[in-house]
Amino acid sequence: MAKTRIIRINDEIVRVAAEVIRSELSDPRIGAVVSVLRAETTTDLKHCKIFVSVLGEKEQQDATMEGLNKAAGFVRKRIADIVNLRQTPEIKFVFDDSIEHGMRMRKLIESLNPPKEGEPANGADNPTDL
Repeated sequence: MAKTRIIRINDEIVRVAAEVIRSELSDPRIGAVVSVLRAETTTDLKHCKIFVSVLGEKEQQDATMEGLNKAAGFVRKRIADIVNLRQTPEIKFVFDDSIEHGMRMRKLIESLNPPKEGEPANGADNPTDL
């Protein structure tokens, strides 16, 4: 029972954090393409890691992470305002490069299997197969 509660809380934190980052933060360091991927909250609701992905160069990613961690208190307050919890966890933003890693792996796989003549270059299946 407690595990499903934490899962629901994590989902709500992800939803609210994404909305706050998208519409309420005005820090110029925070890039336009920030994706909130997941949240991990401890069972005692004292701490929460919010995993985010930032598209851009390394310098832009570092600046965005710095801006997000500086705004963690504001995000925590907005989560407390919106999500009905007895105790709102302390927020820490963590950079997650799994999307970039997946894109690199896809390029590597595609370079090993070049498209044959007559096949689409993007690896899409024949539309009639759908």
